[in-house]
Amino acid sequence: MVNMSSPFGGQTRTRVLLALALLTQSYPRELARLLEVPVAGVQAALRGLERDGLVAGRLLGRTRLYDLNPRYFAREELRHYLLRLSQGAPDLTAAVTALRRRPRREGKPL
Repeated sequence: MVNMSSPFGGQTRTRVLLALALLTQSYPRELARLLEVPVAGVQAALRGLERDGLVAGRLLGRTRLYDLNPRYFAREELRHYLLRLSQGAPDLTAAVTALRRRPRREGKPL
């Protein structure tokens, strides 16, 4: 990973926001796997970001899904800024692109 600035208070917080902008929505364990950091660190970052109003979480069964807060006054501007910042993190962009988010069709070759 390239030494990246942390405009949102910390590198984990910034990378979580970048990942959410690229993924649209995610959950802590997926983000931790993607960012290669402990789940506890991702959960702490998400709690802080939710407290600051930048992300919103909702329960889907027993899983808490997070997304950029749809009620944040500058949500679209924030999303565009994060997508622009993600250009400086090609490793994260490649990891998100390689992430499989739905089951493979039965009988489909690998």
